[in-house]
Amino acid sequence: MKKIMFNDAYGLTQATIEVYKKNTRRNEFTKAEQTRLTTLVNAGYRLVIQDDCVKVYAEDATLLFSKPTRYKVGEVVAVAQRYAEIEELAMLQRNPFHESYFEEEDIADEPGWRNKMFVKAKLMPHRIRITGSRAERLQDISDECCIKEGVIEHPYSGYMVDGIVYKNCHDKAYNGSLKIFDTPREAFAALIDEVSGRGTWARNPWVVAYEYELVK
Repeated sequence: MKKIMFNDAYGLTQATIEVYKKNTRRNEFTKAEQTRLTTLVNAGYRLVIQDDCVKVYAEDATLLFSKPTRYKVGEVVAVAQRYAEIEELAMLQRNPFHESYFEEEDIADEPGWRNKMFVKAKLMPHRIRITGSRAERLQDISDECCIKEGVIEHPYSGYMVDGIVYKNCHDKAYNGSLKIFDTPREAFAALIDEVSGRGTWARNPWVVAYEYELVK
């Protein structure tokens, strides 16, 4: 089973577990592949996801570009969390005949205790199922998908603002103060620049947009 990692500092793991984040956009292309895709699509060639691959076809059905997506539609993937965050693992009793057995004497000595990159997928308590995928430019995202990415409607009345505005899924991104936006796209653009690096939204890279549902 594969793992998928969401940014903890901006609340994206928790947003997935609480089921108000249902989309994720991943840059799975090298710089050269980004350039190739842009050239082909600008030339009018057809871009599709087919057989769990991003493909570009010429008018005569010649395959011009193909790259497998990281996750496949229908695949169940473990949501990575640090062992220290999972109560039942933090209290794990050592048993060499149990599937959760660790080689080290203390689970806190395992690299996955502090870094979820090293956790075992089968020990993760939460799973998602990939229900859809497509390749698109980052700025092609719709308002509806911004909400599914973890942007939240926030009723607010104050100076120069009255009515429904939007915020990101975690206020710590703004030193504990609430930063609000007029549209879901503005909120998502700010979030993606925090998570993926300043200027990501402006660069408008090709991404694979995954839709998913929590199954455990």
